[in-house]
Amino acid sequence: MNLQNKLAIVTGGGRGIGRGITERLLAAGAKVLIAQRQALDVELSSQENVFFIQSDLMEKDAPYQIAATAAELGGTDILVNNAGFMFEQHIEDMDEASWDRMMIVNMRAPVFLAKAVLEQMRAKGAASIINIGSIEGIGANPYHAAYCGSKAGVHGFTRALAVDLGKDGIRCNTIAPGWINSDLSNDYINAQDDPQQARQDLHAMHPIGRTGEPSDIGNMVAFLASAEAGFVTGQTFVVDGGRTAKLPLPF
Repeated sequence: MNLQNKLAIVTGGGRGIGRGITERLLAAGAKVLIAQRQALDVELSSQENVFFIQSDLMEKDAPYQIAATAAELGGTDILVNNAGFMFEQHIEDMDEASWDRMMIVNMRAPVFLAKAVLEQMRAKGAASIINIGSIEGIGANPYHAAYCGSKAGVHGFTRALAVDLGKDGIRCNTIAPGWINSDLSNDYINAQDDPQQARQDLHAMHPIGRTGEPSDIGNMVAFLASAEAGFVTGQTFVVDGGRTAKLPLPF
């Protein structure tokens, strides 16, 4: 995929899945504006085509600040709404503030960031919005009512944006990752009574025989951002090593 001279915004692009996305877009020739709360590490910040804005997506003005920075860099060709978070809580224990925080970061911020860069993307004539959903927008884990609701919403508003923005040359798709290796997922495995067995069991859940890497999501993002995917819009792509294809669903 050739993304030379394209500017991509990646929220949460400095770590985890976001880091895999950033690295793959850079490899394809894109410039990447990373928007997140944490500062970038030296390895990433020292790269010529990496730009950074410190941003808290809980803030209403954050999408417009990100968009203004992107405009200074030549305008947005690719928007990757990757940043999000999860908590586990039974609905009996959940309060409105926790629910609202989840919906603000996981849903409101992506919608209004898309709005904030809309004119830039229209001016490009061919642009791509890629939202990172989850297989939990399709199935569910225990105590994930808020997270599952937010990710199902991401899948839904992606389809709606595809319908509304197609005439502007803007394609909108969702990627629904399964288990992707990260510091957090490794911490979870290492906290089990038998981490080695837990890892083996987890791999056995996946027909492909392994769990995912951030680069697996990055590869799909690069494809959806490219001209090769020019007729692809309004879709949710499950990237999970076949986990949800194997019954019973081992969420």
